[in-house]
Amino acid sequence: MHVRVAIVGAGFGGLGAAIRLKQQGHDDFVIFERAAEIGGTWRDNAYPGCACDVPSHVYSFSFALNPAWSSTYSPQPEIWAYLRDCADRHALRPNLRLDTEVRQACWDAAAGHWRIETSQLGSQREWTADVLISAGGPLNEPVIPKLPGLETFRGETFHSARWNHDHDLTGRRVAVIGTGASAVQFVPAIQPSVGRLTLFQRTAAWVMPRNERPLRRWEHTVYRRIPGAQRLMRTLVYWAIEAGVIGFLRPRVMRLAQRVALRNLRTAVADPALRERLTPGYAMGCKRVLKSNTYYPALARDNVDVVTEPIAAVRPQGIVTRDGVEHEVDTIIFGTGFRVTDLPIAERVRGRDGRSLAEVWQGSPQAYRGTTVAGFPNLFLLLGPNTGLGHNSVVLMIEAQIEYVLGALRVLERGARSLEPRAEAQRAFTAAVDRRMAGTVWATGGCSSWYIDATGRNSTLWPGSTWRFRQRMKRFDVTAYEVTA
Repeated sequence: MHVRVAIVGAGFGGLGAAIRLKQQGHDDFVIFERAAEIGGTWRDNAYPGCACDVPSHVYSFSFALNPAWSSTYSPQPEIWAYLRDCADRHALRPNLRLDTEVRQACWDAAAGHWRIETSQLGSQREWTADVLISAGGPLNEPVIPKLPGLETFRGETFHSARWNHDHDLTGRRVAVIGTGASAVQFVPAIQPSVGRLTLFQRTAAWVMPRNERPLRRWEHTVYRRIPGAQRLMRTLVYWAIEAGVIGFLRPRVMRLAQRVALRNLRTAVADPALRERLTPGYAMGCKRVLKSNTYYPALARDNVDVVTEPIAAVRPQGIVTRDGVEHEVDTIIFGTGFRVTDLPIAERVRGRDGRSLAEVWQGSPQAYRGTTVAGFPNLFLLLGPNTGLGHNSVVLMIEAQIEYVLGALRVLERGARSLEPRAEAQRAFTAAVDRRMAGTVWATGGCSSWYIDATGRNSTLWPGSTWRFRQRMKRFDVTAYEVTA
């Protein structure tokens, strides 16, 4: 079967692209989703306490505002429901192919289109498309560390993104490995019910207070009846958090925020020994900054231990740290993040010369404006290399990329067969990003993080403001592309 546009993934990126395609009069597209339902990250991460750490007003599409958020920070069930509602309101269900995994996508130079192989059988297995949009997102493949002896453990193990809701944690001895954005939410949620919680911390996190409150009924009424009021609030919230990028770009400014975080720690944790273990030894912002009012209080409870000794091995009934101490546990929960810089989809997409994205990138993803890749005609990446953020909503970045893609489609509609960025344009863009990254807290903060790829390069984040990125993406700069008629 042939379609004009094939979209891989039905999370924020894929659904946003589909909605905007429809709004622009494009109906000849399909969305491949390997799961049984849409939602991406917000479908998979259903752990206790899961919520967004970006304010609700900016964590939604500008073209599909939600006046019904219950809080200034949205919980996972509401975000997932919002995405399903977007799909229904914009009649995307007929374009969806659920339970359909893209196994391979290869550019056919002779035919001038993509050949796509899926997990389906029969006529639904093989597709062709003029344009391929990869919207799988960076937070979809969980990482489980390779711990010696893990296979011998007799208890239950799972990753936070694959939470086992059938496993009752009441009274259990639970080990939590990892102290990132997921753990800071589920640890306080499970702490009251478990018998003993042992948190294995490799690196302490900077934790800021979470300025959260319920949205009142009158606010819902105003936003529903006067959409302009919510757009105004969205704009105010946007600029308030957009200003935070200054601290990331000029590390000295970040010291002011560090004082707030340290005061937050001192207020919540009275024990000086525990407080010392929870005090980061690197500049704030080097790793992801977390937000929570409940994480530190939970760690200070009598049934919680924070262990900073490295894990040496896993045994049938517990975890052994390097100091020789065995910590008896019956459940291990991994809050150890995702494959961000080595996305599995990169191994499945092959370009003009038959090489995959993974082979071309060689451990360091690069793309022109984070969206297109030399040697891969008519391929567009949403939340591609160097489009992640440390301060604002990635939905803003996604929308900017979608508008850029629509600009490219207009070029193709004028008679072009294919387009791809010139290699020199991509190299120049990457070099400019690296130069701007050099003076930021991500380069000078003194930590190791999941932002850094196998080559030591930060190929994850955009080293600047979302405003600047969005301005750049408003116009499709065709002169930077090789266009084939």
